[in-house]
Amino acid sequence: MTKRSHEAGRRHALQAGAALGALLVVPGLRAQGEKIRIGHLTPLTGFLGALGEYAQQGIKMAAEEINASGGVMGRQLEVISEDSVNPQVAATKAQRMIERDNVAVLMGEINSASALTISQVAARNHKLFLSIGARSDALRGKDCNRYTFHVDIPVTVMVNTVGQALVRDHMVQGKKIFAITSDYLFGQDLSAKANKFFAANGATVIANELVPTDLTDFSPYMLKIRQAKPDVISTNLGGNQVTNFVKQYAEFGLPYPVVGFNLNTADAWAAGEGNLGGIWPTVWHHDLNTPGSKKFVADFTKKYGRIPENHAWIEYISLKLLAQAMNEAKSTDSDKLIAYFESEAQFDILKARKAYFRSWDHQLMQEAYPFTVKAKGQAKNDKDFLKFGDALPAPNQPLELLAPPKSENACKM
Repeated sequence: MTKRSHEAGRRHALQAGAALGALLVVPGLRAQGEKIRIGHLTPLTGFLGALGEYAQQGIKMAAEEINASGGVMGRQLEVISEDSVNPQVAATKAQRMIERDNVAVLMGEINSASALTISQVAARNHKLFLSIGARSDALRGKDCNRYTFHVDIPVTVMVNTVGQALVRDHMVQGKKIFAITSDYLFGQDLSAKANKFFAANGATVIANELVPTDLTDFSPYMLKIRQAKPDVISTNLGGNQVTNFVKQYAEFGLPYPVVGFNLNTADAWAAGEGNLGGIWPTVWHHDLNTPGSKKFVADFTKKYGRIPENHAWIEYISLKLLAQAMNEAKSTDSDKLIAYFESEAQFDILKARKAYFRSWDHQLMQEAYPFTVKAKGQAKNDKDFLKFGDALPAPNQPLELLAPPKSENACKM
């Protein structure tokens, strides 16, 4: 072989190698541009279905805003959202989203029992689960795991938020309490914490009726209440069961005040002015007077033609804080996202104070609010009859004030 032909062969080999190298690089570049898939589960049917509809709209709006502003790490988000139905179906769908859809993160849920099964799937697969609307203390306690983070306020915060107002209004000490409870994980957990609060503050729970989650006719329990003649009715109900109960209670015309430790604003609106009374807790409301919250309300109302409910807000801010974590960690890897959340980084959640996840139980620390009902004639429209109190904890108090302390929490990561 001549020297010239040898040089030509070498150049050809180098060009071929460069071409092959380019081909090897292309898939990596293409992967960089692939969408980041989020597996989203929320109840769209059953007693929590109305709340799940708001949840889907909230997370969809957040995804559209994030994508319009350039996405996350230059990649677009794709939210795969499905009806969780029940705990068994939720677990099956979560596993399928991981295996078939290759989701980076699992998000969502309102039903605490379903959230528990999803969190177990997440832990087995070493995949981050952002539990958005489930409130049971057990999820943050004995059933906690390092792959699950909790956005909504837990049961203890809900009880303490309402409890402060009840003590202030002399509705606890020496009172006889008739309780009615949804018979599933959340309701039972709420009942246990409420009973603990009543006992600590000098009240006596004279009855605690467990009702199935598909119960719609509360008339037999109205008769029991009439016979018992309590001082206060305490509800530990979930979803539209609260709406059904307060409507039927108003129809029966019983004189005993109703208080509750759980009521979402959509269910309060459905109850209607004139039927609802008492004191209740919430994690957010559309009258919150911060620039970010007011913009969110205006944008959501323009997009969907209705005022956002608290599950719309919490899903919206949850995807936004996940996007922040991915951008800051420069990764969708679960371990790196967990490390970022456990650093107690702060998040703007459209409230007066920023929020952060506690490192040891993965609970988001944030403000909560008590609310009651405006005096008759003050409402401007059919969704304006709720009267919200000041944020708790107060501005000069630590955000952890109302939350379960580590000494009383069974969480072991």
